[in-house]
Amino acid sequence: MTRRTLVLGGTRSGKSAHAEGLLTEAAVTYVATARRYPGDDDWDRRIARHVERRPGTWTTVESPDLPRLLGTAEATDPPLLVDDVATWLTGVLDDANAWEGEGADDVELACKELVIATGLCRARLVLVSAEVGLGVVPSTRSGRLFRDHLGSLNARLAEVCDEVLLLVAGIPLTLREAGGTGP
Repeated sequence: MTRRTLVLGGTRSGKSAHAEGLLTEAAVTYVATARRYPGDDDWDRRIARHVERRPGTWTTVESPDLPRLLGTAEATDPPLLVDDVATWLTGVLDDANAWEGEGADDVELACKELVIATGLCRARLVLVSAEVGLGVVPSTRSGRLFRDHLGSLNARLAEVCDEVLLLVAGIPLTLREAGGTGP
């Protein structure tokens, strides 16, 4: 059985909906990593669309301490769906003041802790993350900082996941099958 799945994809690729469809259990813990920003109505609408799509039997957890949550999950716990790693990383970068050139060690430590916790997670786990390495090199320092950290983190998470999928134009492509090394 697949225990850990990483679902990657670009903006509006269908990665979140596909990840949700991988879990057929009635009880699922949906780990929402997005932070709310007062006055950002567009962001609130995006979050609301995600909430509306989820079954009523799912429990939503908003926890910035993702490594702790994953690292303490037991095999008997409901499956976990983390949506998504990119918004979690944004919060880590914010907290470390990395956008201003500070906190590089704090960001690296948080990413390392997430990778370790993912590898140790005993519950069924589906992680969603943005694939940002296929585009143009960002013109801003902050854009490059985010792209570089997320690209590295995605690669490290893929190493500890049993299955890795990439959604392109709504079509899931298997990069690694459970029990295998690739398609």
